[in-house]
Amino acid sequence: MVIAMAETVRILSYNVRSLRDDRAALARVVRACAPDVVCVQESPRFFGWRRAARAMAAAFGLDVVIGGADASGNLLLAGGRVRITAKETLYLRHRRGLHLRGMAMAAVTVGQSAFTVASTHLSLDDAQRRDQAGEVLERLDAFAERERTPTRVLCGDFNSRPDSSEWVTLTSRLADAWQAAPEGEEYTSTAKDPYQRLDAVFVSRDATVMRAGVPTDLARQADMAIASDHRPVLAVVTI
Repeated sequence: MVIAMAETVRILSYNVRSLRDDRAALARVVRACAPDVVCVQESPRFFGWRRAARAMAAAFGLDVVIGGADASGNLLLAGGRVRITAKETLYLRHRRGLHLRGMAMAAVTVGQSAFTVASTHLSLDDAQRRDQAGEVLERLDAFAERERTPTRVLCGDFNSRPDSSEWVTLTSRLADAWQAAPEGEEYTSTAKDPYQRLDAVFVSRDATVMRAGVPTDLARQADMAIASDHRPVLAVVTI
């Protein structure tokens, strides 16, 4: 019998505000975290977005996996240790007059450990956001089941706080990585004056979180303050 060895994976979630801020500082922040996977929200979505995504990935020392405009700005990037076995983009259910939201998902393998990772960005509208919390779980579970990678990591800008009904929905099925193993700082918004947590990494309970939070011990706050209007969340997870 072959026993699969657990792997420790570094996963970064980051709303990059369509690269409208200091790109050199952004690259310094990401590289300081040495991520295996980056789940981006608000990647470029308009003219030249593919070229912009490739340039951003190269600045981070990573490759584009999937996403961008066809996932409403959600994008997955990965490093050399990561093997991609399946990938998908989709749009969440839309309501007229509201911004179209989406997801980028991939089934990945690091060493002998396989898992599903997804990036999403929920609505600013309260009612739509509550619906989307359930929808992203359904979509994530369906993809993971189909690809036989049941360990799940969901990253994103959830436009809500930990006391919201959306977080109750999400944590009914997944663990909040910050609550499991907090390290660094909690608040992700705003980058210049952090006072709230809108961004998070959620993991299925078969994964072990080693640390999670804004990586203030790795990246300089001065860089984070000018790289985007959000701060990133780094989760180090054993799968």
